[in-house]
Amino acid sequence: MSFTLITLEPTGYLDALMLQENFFNAQLEKKAKGKKTNNTLILLQHTPVYTLGKSGDAKNLKVPISETGAEFFKTKRGGDITFHGPGQLVAYPIFDIDSFKMNTRQYVETLEQCIIDCIAEYGLIGTRISEASGVWLDADGENPRKICAVGLKISRHISMHGFAFNINTDLSFFDNIVPCGLEDKAVTSLSKELGKEMDFYAVQEKILSTFTKYFQ
Repeated sequence: MSFTLITLEPTGYLDALMLQENFFNAQLEKKAKGKKTNNTLILLQHTPVYTLGKSGDAKNLKVPISETGAEFFKTKRGGDITFHGPGQLVAYPIFDIDSFKMNTRQYVETLEQCIIDCIAEYGLIGTRISEASGVWLDADGENPRKICAVGLKISRHISMHGFAFNINTDLSFFDNIVPCGLEDKAVTSLSKELGKEMDFYAVQEKILSTFTKYFQ
């Protein structure tokens, strides 16, 4: 495995952000000095929180945050507004993309491919759409729905933030927002698609296997 794995129990957003930033800044400093960088993958679930990307529109939070039962933070990642909470696998790769001989587009597509490969094992066909990052079901059909959101910050080819994969997520939280700023598209989860509660940690292991496959 060409990265260090950190798995956390359900974690508040700010605590996870501080952890990410510590790793991110350390790698930026190493790179600036021409030293060898390290890659770290953080896997966790968040306590309920809405996050707004740097290019997002706060109007996409449709109700007062006090009515949602969740926290709210503006972030420096790309993308618009999304929800993180229990039952959702959040992956924060603090990776030096150069160490995998990828450009930014290839890196994003590889993150998406990790999800596509994982859900294929459950009989679901995940695809991409040109106007939005992430992994979608029925992307070209009558009911396009997102199962995984992707939002990143990349500086000097060091990445932070990552993806949020809905496994057993309470999707009612998405009713309070325009997810990713896309009015005409829905959100789904692995458990909703398969009609049953999933073994969260078994799915997490499959995701880890895909990371190990692609990030050598």
